[in-house]
Amino acid sequence: MSFTLGIRREDKNKWECRVPITPEHVKILKNKYDIETIIQPSKIRVFTDKEYEFAGALVKENIPANIFFAIKEIPVDFLKPGKTYVFFSHTVKGQKHNMPMLKKMMELGCNLIDYEKITDEKGRRLVFFGRFAGIAGMIDTLWALGQRMRWKGIKNLFAEIKQTIDYKDLDEAKNHLKIIGEKIKNKGLSESLNPLVVGFAGYGNVSIGAQEILDILPIKEIVPENIKTIQKNPSNKVVYKVIFKEKDIVEPISFEKEFNLQDYYDNPNLYQSVFHKYINQLTILMNCIYWDKQYPRLITKEFMKKNYNNHTKLQIIGDISVDINGAIEFTEKVTSPDNPIFVYNHLSGEIIDGFADSGIVVMAVDNLPCELPKESSQTFSDSLIGFIPSIVKADFTVDFNLLNLPSEVKKAVILHHGRLTPNYMYINKFL
Repeated sequence: MSFTLGIRREDKNKWECRVPITPEHVKILKNKYDIETIIQPSKIRVFTDKEYEFAGALVKENIPANIFFAIKEIPVDFLKPGKTYVFFSHTVKGQKHNMPMLKKMMELGCNLIDYEKITDEKGRRLVFFGRFAGIAGMIDTLWALGQRMRWKGIKNLFAEIKQTIDYKDLDEAKNHLKIIGEKIKNKGLSESLNPLVVGFAGYGNVSIGAQEILDILPIKEIVPENIKTIQKNPSNKVVYKVIFKEKDIVEPISFEKEFNLQDYYDNPNLYQSVFHKYINQLTILMNCIYWDKQYPRLITKEFMKKNYNNHTKLQIIGDISVDINGAIEFTEKVTSPDNPIFVYNHLSGEIIDGFADSGIVVMAVDNLPCELPKESSQTFSDSLIGFIPSIVKADFTVDFNLLNLPSEVKKAVILHHGRLTPNYMYINKFL
């Protein structure tokens, strides 16, 4: 018995040329699992229609399939009754802009599986682009630092760095950064940038990707407790790296309590941010944390208004998480690869596109993996391929408790027959 899956054309914006399943894996699905693939044509996709046809896929505008794979949110006019959709729905936080899509899926009796919730027994994500968001975000943030310093009249080696999209591929970007790193070792950084301290809020996949790039440069890792110490006699031939975990970012409101990670997750209202004590020692802050409104912010508008000035060390925030008015409260909007940064004026609250204004520069591109479409798609497809046969061959007509899926995938089923599954009933309050 043969099965068929459909791959929707990505069209959210001109940069979205990633794919959930590569031609290589289309061929494996056909030859090993008897699964046919029908894919919509696309002029911008990183793998061409011809490559998919050569792998055995049928390229067709209208897809006669019961299950569809995509990456970004699916327009409501694409949805069909009773079908199964697998994509990043961005609904699990009750995101307002995606509630109409979710409502439509419920009305049509659709099944929804969200990649974000495919996790192991410890809650670790198994299918993700996070590493590549970190990689592209770090390159773009270093580029932003170079442009900002040059605008301030400071000659600096980072001005030689390009945006991620301007490199042929990741290897070219890494090789260029190795050259920059050698120059730092031999020539040293400008005194105006010494010490150059890059802080990472978070230590998950996004942070790992960002650190992968920074580690190409000559780095010296320090712990948060020692961040003030290096200011006394810093080296201008290294970049200082510091990773902040939850215990560094917050403390219990009550002096009688000690920090406990699980307690913080369970009762974030009993904790307050202490991140302000590090801000003036950082040159760059990379925001890589998962944030929800129940958690304290890393940096608030009020703090910036009271404490930030043109002599403050912090120059750039690489807000890879891009939660609007979230952990970085003044991330007022998402940006795009062709307009990746803005300046937040800490006094007026205004934001100005680019790097040439008074305030702090924020990089807030929300689809960073698109800047490395081939590498990120290949890695994503590698992580997804093991789950595809069981998803495609599952009988979604049965009751949810009888639905035979791997446990990692079943916990990612948000809708079944148009109804929220037990783990996601809380989303009702956002509808």
